[in-house]
Amino acid sequence: MAPKAGFCFGVKRAIEMARETADNRAGPIYTLGPIIHNPQVVEKLSAEGIAEIYKAKEREPGTLIIRSHGVSPQVLEEAHTHGHTIVDATCPFVGKAQKLAKEAVEEGYQVVIVGDPEHPEVKGIMGWSDESAVVAENADQLEKIPECDRVAVVAQTTQPIEVFEEVVRALEQKGFTIKANNTICHATAERQKAALELARQVDVMIIVGGANSANTGKLTRLCSRTGTPTYQVETADELKAQWFVGVEHAGLTAGASTPSWVIEEVKCRMKELDENMEMQGEGMNEAVEVKTLRQGDTVKGKVVQVDQDEVLVDVGAKSEGVIPSKEISSYNTNPQEVVQVGDEIDVVVLKAEDDEGRTLLSKVRADIEKNWDQLEEKMNEGTIIEGVVREVVKGGLLVDVGVRAFLPASLVEIGYVEDLSKYLNETIKGKIIEMNKNRRKVIVSRKVIMEEEAEKAREELFQNLGEGQTVKGIVRRLTDFGAFIDIGGVDGLLHISEMAWYRINHPSDVLNVGDELEVKVLKVDEENQKVSLGLKQLLANPWDNVEEKYTEGSIVQAKVVRLAPFGAFVQLEPGVEGLVHISHLAEEHVEKPEDVVSEGDEINVKVLSVDQEEKRIRLSIREVNREAKKEQRKIAEPKKQEAKPKQPQRPQQQQVEEPEEEDNSGGMSLAEVMPKELTEMFGDKK
Repeated sequence: MAPKAGFCFGVKRAIEMARETADNRAGPIYTLGPIIHNPQVVEKLSAEGIAEIYKAKEREPGTLIIRSHGVSPQVLEEAHTHGHTIVDATCPFVGKAQKLAKEAVEEGYQVVIVGDPEHPEVKGIMGWSDESAVVAENADQLEKIPECDRVAVVAQTTQPIEVFEEVVRALEQKGFTIKANNTICHATAERQKAALELARQVDVMIIVGGANSANTGKLTRLCSRTGTPTYQVETADELKAQWFVGVEHAGLTAGASTPSWVIEEVKCRMKELDENMEMQGEGMNEAVEVKTLRQGDTVKGKVVQVDQDEVLVDVGAKSEGVIPSKEISSYNTNPQEVVQVGDEIDVVVLKAEDDEGRTLLSKVRADIEKNWDQLEEKMNEGTIIEGVVREVVKGGLLVDVGVRAFLPASLVEIGYVEDLSKYLNETIKGKIIEMNKNRRKVIVSRKVIMEEEAEKAREELFQNLGEGQTVKGIVRRLTDFGAFIDIGGVDGLLHISEMAWYRINHPSDVLNVGDELEVKVLKVDEENQKVSLGLKQLLANPWDNVEEKYTEGSIVQAKVVRLAPFGAFVQLEPGVEGLVHISHLAEEHVEKPEDVVSEGDEINVKVLSVDQEEKRIRLSIREVNREAKKEQRKIAEPKKQEAKPKQPQRPQQQQVEEPEEEDNSGGMSLAEVMPKELTEMFGDKK
């Protein structure tokens, strides 16, 4: 066992901070990406209530733990803006590299980062250098450096010291002024040195760590260069007996993100394999030739018995193999729904012999291995796949696509889905957007297909859409200024002014979300993907026959709708308004219209003139009052004559009719009587 194996200071610190946060904080707790590159640790933290997300805006605001690899300042700002409380578990060595990169840029240096450009730690350092740094994995990649005089070098903390020094020497030979900052973690260097020394002393070397762990991968490559057979495993289950055939000494070490309990499991399994091989070497031969099964082997077998909690399979060994119920399917499914007696299936050997002498098998793992390459190919090609929704879990759905796939709730539909249970046991289509074979992780999206279909429908709609067309639509949203109508993949705007021929206060006065209606296309802006719609254009215009309905001299009922300094606007019917000028409100002089009428009053008015083309109607209350007085005089005149005694007739004189009071408006149009300021504001036609 190599010294310095397992958790380094930074990783241990990050995990302790995560657990302390979970113990002391309420509300949702997240890590931005896996807190360390070890799926077993991430899984344990998930069980403790610490969820893994990949974007700050992916979930509702909560406590966000920054993993040991660190992040860019842009990511931190986005998390703050979204409302997260930040717990920064960035490794101090990584933080030092970030700070040095930032200072170097401010001092005018070109920053060079020695490391893997795809590693999250390197991406974070890039952010602190204003995305201007050059990343080089070795000295051969330095041609990417732009013209400059001074270069500052920092390193990914898990880089071998030889690679860092090689890059610095190459830069010096190119004539740059160098500011070399060795930001490699000293624990990493010690771990690598100890692993190399051990690899030179043993017959086989086992490296334990996450498949995606950069420092574990570097340990494996370093040990392999010694010529010693070297194997990297994530768990004890991945060890193979054939690696140790003829081996006298086996070495064991682990990456910085490997927990001690995983290392101990691997160590114990190596001892078991050693004991089994010793027993086989003592000549324990079977009388009947049977298959020799090794852990990790994939073999064919025939189903001989199906029980409620297990399936027996004949794989040609000395006894039938057993598939526990949890290894039959990725989901909680009755074994009888998956296999039948007589079926030939592929299985993976989990244990050649357990404590009871049974061979433990897995159909799930065999299915995953068989389907994995196909799924990876479909992801690369963007092919649509189908799967059955097996479970509704927190945050989404579990879908059987040949392997266990996760469909996040945010990717089920284009909009928000409140009840995910309606998809249970349904066959759905989707695309694989992310997969990691080593972590057995597949993420699918149904939303991406729906967006593609919507985009295709949108393009077709714009190709066929023209101004003046009448189309059907559904009201999707209401705002203060109008309504958005779905006309088949495109949301067009129906402005409030285009909803009716009369004034409305809010779109909800005439429309409701979900209403189906016909609208007219007023304008199509294909470049900006905008459509303007009209509703009133499909309704009868009340001004079309206004001259016939409201003839000059007629008296009609109206409603006061607005008051202005120069008069009162009254509604004859929805969409048809006229003006009673202040001079026509009463017989006497009127200072303010509100002295005579109020908004909402029902009044009788006389039609003085109608201009259908300009949409103007002049009205009078004064003339209605005069008409009423005339009628009263006509009724009263005969009564007076009956009461008078007869008088001698006098020569008839020509009667002169008393002139009516002059119309102060002078027959002027609305625009002429409006104050100059309002005319300038609204124009004559208002």
